[in-house]
Parts: sequence; C-alpha cells; structure tokens
Amino acid sequence: MPTRPMPTAPGATPRHYLMCEPLHYTVSYEINPWMDSTRTTDTDLAVRQWRTLRDVYLELGHTIETIDPLVGYPDMVYAANGALVVDGIVYSAKFRHTERAAEGPAYQKWFADRGYVTHTAAQINEGEGDILVVGDIILAGTGFRTDRAAHAEMQDLFGRAVISLELVDPHYYHLDTALAVLSSDPASPQIAYYPPAFSPSSQSVLARMFPDAILATDRDAAALGLNAVSDGLNVIVAPGAVDLAPAIRDRGYTPIPVDTSELLKGGGGAKCCTLEIRSAP
Repeated sequence: MPTRPMPTAPGATPRHYLMCEPLHYTVSYEINPWMDSTRTTDTDLAVRQWRTLRDVYLELGHTIETIDPLVGYPDMVYAANGALVVDGIVYSAKFRHTERAAEGPAYQKWFADRGYVTHTAAQINEGEGDILVVGDIILAGTGFRTDRAAHAEMQDLFGRAVISLELVDPHYYHLDTALAVLSSDPASPQIAYYPPAFSPSSQSVLARMFPDAILATDRDAAALGLNAVSDGLNVIVAPGAVDLAPAIRDRGYTPIPVDTSELLKGGGGAKCCTLEIRSAP
C-alpha cells in the first residue's frame, strides 16, 4: 500500500514514486564505467542512504510505493530503469544486459497486479533511465542502452512526440545521467544537461528546444549531479553538484542535497532510484 504522504511544500506538485530498497545491493559485475567489482560496497550504507532519500520525498508530501527486490539482482534499486509510466500506461523495460533481464518482467508484474494497463516492449529500452517526459513531449536517449526502434514504439503507444537524443560518452550511458528535467510544465519546460554527453546533432536539438537550459559543468557531471529529481519546486541533487545547486537556485528552485554516494558505485543516483508513476489525465 502507498505510504501516507505528509503535506506538500508550497508550490510543489505532489508526485507518486515507485522505489526498491537495496537490500541485496553490491557491485558483482561491470556493465558501465562507474562499476568496479573489485571495490568494496557497503549494503547497510546503501540502505541508509536510500531510506534518507525516501524520507525526503515523504517530507515533501510525495507518495512512495515499494517493490520487493529480487535476490541476485542488485541493480533493481535503480527503479527508474524498470519501466516508463505515462498517462497511466506502463511501457515495460527490456534490458540490454542479461544481468538485469529479470527486472523488466518484475516491474511489469508489480504494475499489472495493481490494475495498471501494461505494454510489453518489443524493443530494447531501459525505462526512465533513457526516457524523460518534458511537458507534452518525450526525450529519449540512445547510444548505449536503449535502441532507437524503442522510440518509435513508445511514440505509437503514448501518442506523444518523441525526440531522439544520441549519447556518446559511456560514463553517461543513460539519458538521466546527462539530463535532468526541472520543470515538466508544458508552458515553461526547464531542463539542465551536460552538452559533451551528447552528439553534436543532439546538442543542436537541445539548444534549439531549450535555449534557457542550465548547462552543467564537468564536475557536476562527474558527481552524477544531473541524476536529479524535481517536483517542479524542490530538486533532489547530489551534494557533489556544487555548480548545479546554485544554478538551479537562481532559477527559483530549492536544491536539496541528498547523499547517494554508495549507490553511485553502481552508476546511479537519486533519479535512478525513483520511478515516477504518472496517472491518466
């Protein structure tokens, strides 16, 4: 059952999130440049950091639901990768790497068991890791994890324009590591992104679509600072994003630093841990 939310901060839009507690978290394989299986991981610390993140959401008035983690799937904590939910319709993830293959069906079953309409993806995609909703459109990453064919599939499913963006730096293997949605208001969409993570043509697309976007610095990106979560007013951001935090404050948002450093060892931060459930209009 959903955790009962607390009153929402003034100006924020209440959100509905799905998360997965990292009870089995470790780095036992390497599928992105952040992962080093020879490095020690601290599951207890990962759990404490995850619970702090969850509690911040609750304090901001958001609703949290949780999915039970599967034994042997330590990356399941990165719930954003498990699906995309738009207008109450669930587009399942279909993971590229066999190490994560069971996660897509597990997340899809969670939604189906609760009465959501689900669509089993035919094309390889990694959910909100590579697919971000900005107003009435969808920004979709490709290059490392999600096939471009998935972009057409979700455009047919949701009936929304999908803008393909090519990622070129393996450190920013998912779109949500290189771009953060600060405001999804169709009248005033706002993003922050790291230009070097994208191909020149995709940089041009972003510059035309979002001329007022915040451009992250090298050290913001290196701290995975763009793996941030915004409710339209408050932005959960990595403490290491020392340039991004004041930049978003200058735009009228309230940055809230939350340490997810242990989860960064697997290549994820706050956004990776947070799958937004968008209800039907």
